[in-house]
Amino acid sequence: MAETTTTPASTEQETEIVQPRSRRRGIIIIVVAIIAVAALAFWWHSTFYEDTDDAQVSGHLIQVSSRIQGQVLHVDVAENQVVKKGDPIAELDPRDYQVAVENAKAALASAQAAAQAANVAVPLTTINTGSNLTSANAQLSGSHAQVQQAQGQLQAAQARVTQAQANATKAQNDLERYKPLVEKDVISKQQFDAAVAANAAAQAAVADATASAAAAADAVRVARQQEAASEASVKYAQTGPQQIAAQNAHARQAAAQVQQAQAQLDQAELNLSYTKIVAPDDGIITRKSVEVNQNVSSGQNLLTLVSLSDIWVTANFKETQLKHMGPNQPVEISVDATGKSYPAHVTQIGGATGSVLSLFPPENATGNYVKVVQRVPVRIDFDDLKRDDPNHQLRPGLSVEPKVRVKQ
Repeated sequence: MAETTTTPASTEQETEIVQPRSRRRGIIIIVVAIIAVAALAFWWHSTFYEDTDDAQVSGHLIQVSSRIQGQVLHVDVAENQVVKKGDPIAELDPRDYQVAVENAKAALASAQAAAQAANVAVPLTTINTGSNLTSANAQLSGSHAQVQQAQGQLQAAQARVTQAQANATKAQNDLERYKPLVEKDVISKQQFDAAVAANAAAQAAVADATASAAAAADAVRVARQQEAASEASVKYAQTGPQQIAAQNAHARQAAAQVQQAQAQLDQAELNLSYTKIVAPDDGIITRKSVEVNQNVSSGQNLLTLVSLSDIWVTANFKETQLKHMGPNQPVEISVDATGKSYPAHVTQIGGATGSVLSLFPPENATGNYVKVVQRVPVRIDFDDLKRDDPNHQLRPGLSVEPKVRVKQ
């Protein structure tokens, strides 16, 4: 058997072939390791952020309407015009409301005069009721005295009547006795005539005493009537506290009427101020439907004002992205329309998923439930819009891409 002989030249050639292969293998391993480390680092870095492309700028769409009815005199804005808060938008005919203000001012002046008169009457009523009670008590005392005096005079008159009747009876009896005597000439004709005269005088005295007694009785009746009137006056005067309370109530009612008239004047002045319709906020005019000479009613929408001073981002994140998300986390918002990024922060996470808040929420009670990753609206507010968006380039409805840093 012949032996194989290895020359030094062939050994060196094999060494040169093995070394390039080992070097390439090492380079590949190093590159793979670098790529793996880079992928791991990228994955680790991606866990610090959560982003979504399902987001847009949100804002207030203010429906500007008329608070009163009237005819439009002029319109001061045009479609897509930028306005500041307080800028005039339109004006209604103010003449009817100016007349209402004048009527309300007149009603207020009348109510104030009535209230002033009622307030003046309160102390006068207090003084009058006090003096009326004193005077009524004095009149009642005088009436009592007059009744007693009249009763005394009546008793005296009745006594005189009795006396006159007794005298008349005696004179009549004497006359009856003298009649046969004068016929027999026992007494003189002069004595009989004296008896006749005495009888007539006695009858006249009876009539006079009777008339006096009747007059005294009338005086007693009149005195008692006056006494009753005085008692009524005293009772009326004793109602002085009630009269004062009634007058105080009238004064309070007049004061309330003043307040009511003042409120009506305030309302009339408010209605007059509502004839000038101004912008409630900074924004852009859209959907303008108001025109000159148009008759508008209360609550009728005239235009829509897109507010630019208060805008935010509504981002719909998947429920799997909310594990580490919370309020006040920093956010970087990229906007395609401006090509810029804006600093912001998470304000709040919505109370329900978008599907639950939809018009027709899903019903999963059929037994054919399939788990679907839901999205939850998250509100993100800009840090400083005045600094970052001075020209109001951000508009409601623009698509944005927020990137939330959930780890520090």
